[in-house]
Amino acid sequence: MQCLLSSAYLPPVEYFAAIAKYKNVSIEACENYQKQSYRNRCTILTASGKMNLNIPVSRGGDNFTHKVPISEIEIDYSEDWVIKHTRALEAAYMNSPFFVYYKDDLFKILRSGERSLLKFNTLLTKQLLQFCGVKAELSFTTDYLMPSSAEAGVCEDVVDLRERIHPKWKGESLIKEKPHWQVFAEQGFVSGLSVVDLLFNEGPDSISFLV
Repeated sequence: MQCLLSSAYLPPVEYFAAIAKYKNVSIEACENYQKQSYRNRCTILTASGKMNLNIPVSRGGDNFTHKVPISEIEIDYSEDWVIKHTRALEAAYMNSPFFVYYKDDLFKILRSGERSLLKFNTLLTKQLLQFCGVKAELSFTTDYLMPSSAEAGVCEDVVDLRERIHPKWKGESLIKEKPHWQVFAEQGFVSGLSVVDLLFNEGPDSISFLV
C-alpha cells in the first residue's frame, strides 16, 4: 500500500504518522500549487500560543495568481524569512530538552538557499524522518491522480491523503495525537503542530508518538 501526500514545510505530526504507517510514500510533484496550505506553512507553539511560519514564494521570480505547477514554485529570498523562522524556532524551543541536538542540522537546510520549494521541503522531511527514527521510501509522483479517482478506488493500492492533511480540513484528524511534554502548554496539550514540536520535546522517543 502506498501513501500519497502533498509537499509540506516542517509538516504536522499526523503527516509523519502517515509516513510511519505506510512506509512507501509518494510526494505530489504534478499538482498545481495551493496557497494557504502546509506546502509553505508550518505551525509551532510559542509563549503567546500557536504561530504560523510562512515561506514567501514566487514563480521564477515573478508574482503569480493560480494554476502554477508545484515544481515551478520558487522560494522568495528577497525577504529575511530564514532569519525570522530560525529566531522564532529558537525562542519557542530553546528551553526544550532536545532542541540543541537537532537545531544545527535543521538550520543548515533552512539556510541552504535552495530555491525549489518542492526540493527544499523534501530535504527537510527526509532529515526530520531520520531524526525521528522513521524508515520510509519517499518518491515523487510522475503523473497527477485526480482526488476523485483515488476516492472511487481506481487506484486501490494508493491512500490519498493530499487534502486530508491540510490547515483547512474540517473533518477528523488522521490520528488522535498522543500528548507529549511541551514548553508552553500551560493550558494543556496543544495538537496540530509541526513535528518539530514533538522532536524538540521528546527527541529519540518521538517515534513512539507516531506509531
